[in-house]
Amino acid sequence: MRIEQIYTGCLAQGAYYIESEGEAAIIDPLREVKPYIKRAQDDGAKIKFIFETHFHADFVSGHVTLSKETGAPIVYGPNANPSFDAIIAEDGQEFKLGKLTLTVLHTPGHTMESTTYLLKDENGKDYAIFSGDTLFLGDVGRPDLAQKAADMTQEELAGILFDSLRTKIMPLADDIIVYPAHGAGSACGKNMMKETVDTLGNQKKMNYALRANMSREEFIKEVTDGLLPPPQYFPLNVKMNKEGYEDIDTVLERGTQALSPDAFETAANETGAVVLDVRHQDDFAKGHVPRSIFIGLGGSFAPWVGALIADVEQPILLVTPEGKEEETITRLSRVGFDGTLGYLKGGISAWKSAGKDVDTVESINAGTFKQKLERKVPVFDVRKESEYVAEHVEEAKLTPLDFLNDHLSEFPEKETFYVHCAGGYRSMIAASILKSRGIHNLVDVAGGFKAIKEAGIPVTDYVCPTTLK
Repeated sequence: MRIEQIYTGCLAQGAYYIESEGEAAIIDPLREVKPYIKRAQDDGAKIKFIFETHFHADFVSGHVTLSKETGAPIVYGPNANPSFDAIIAEDGQEFKLGKLTLTVLHTPGHTMESTTYLLKDENGKDYAIFSGDTLFLGDVGRPDLAQKAADMTQEELAGILFDSLRTKIMPLADDIIVYPAHGAGSACGKNMMKETVDTLGNQKKMNYALRANMSREEFIKEVTDGLLPPPQYFPLNVKMNKEGYEDIDTVLERGTQALSPDAFETAANETGAVVLDVRHQDDFAKGHVPRSIFIGLGGSFAPWVGALIADVEQPILLVTPEGKEEETITRLSRVGFDGTLGYLKGGISAWKSAGKDVDTVESINAGTFKQKLERKVPVFDVRKESEYVAEHVEEAKLTPLDFLNDHLSEFPEKETFYVHCAGGYRSMIAASILKSRGIHNLVDVAGGFKAIKEAGIPVTDYVCPTTLK
């Protein structure tokens, strides 16, 4: 028996490869499927099943392409209604994989088709669960994403999730291994641990949602408390996972068109494409195509693209580090953004050499920022509300990056203002968005809140709740 967790950090997503006696199964694969096929080939194994725990909202699964490439059937739990051929399993149905058995445990609540797969070893002993978004480490799946599809409230879905956990998962043995679909950083939960594998027994001790003495009412209140609005691209990814999508090879072929500066500019003007610059934030600050949006590959790239560009059908033109074109297109496709039209051949250097206009972002270090603060300058903090409440620069205003468009009217029209985040990545994204909307009187604080504290700038943990949005 071989189980491999294939974890993708920028999506905080875990896919799984299981192999026994020359038969393999993939659970919740990513969009690019060649690595799974190669892994099976290296083992001399045939992919027999593709298991999906539910219709994912935060990424586009590779189930359709992988089934096409291997002939393996796609398996969903009860209530799933995809537009393509799939096995819709019954609760308790078993699937044999070599000497192993995977049993379907229908665990609705996150979504109504959500399913956990219980793996039994060759001796028939319960060994592990692949819990999808039903059970995370430290948390459970948010119950508000499927309200419209299920025609239920988030409270009703949370109640169903409570029943699923109590009747299907908590009765299992403490030594069972828990393999979740996501870890810390995913928007599918709110209190996930940084670990990606644990025992069920430890989760019964550590996970607030698995308290033995917890009432149904307490569970509903705690699970629904503090949920932020989901990213706008989530329903679009669900639609793609449910109805199908283009093969990633087609997406790559279209997206890897090398465009000269003139062709790049023409394409931007004629298609209304977003110019997306994925270089390091320092490089973007020094020079970029005017009105381009910065979202660097070095951070949580794909989720930020989904949250800030939102429309998966939006045409995109890329400015990338040399040799990173295919990686960028692949990572965009993971969250459903298949509309890449090409990239700037030769990068920003070629753009400059062609005599095209270049914009910059003024950026200062924390020491200089400390001096500026003596004059009571406007400061905007683009971190999350929870980060801001914990500590923030005195008199700084909260304008979270996730909801920056809701705060555009709050930025001064003429007075220079200063923007920071935790480390410099999000503030440069914010700066690029503001500049693309004609707001240029800004200065980025390099190094963010970490550098600010190191510079000895006064911070506070007090905030009047009425100032928060």
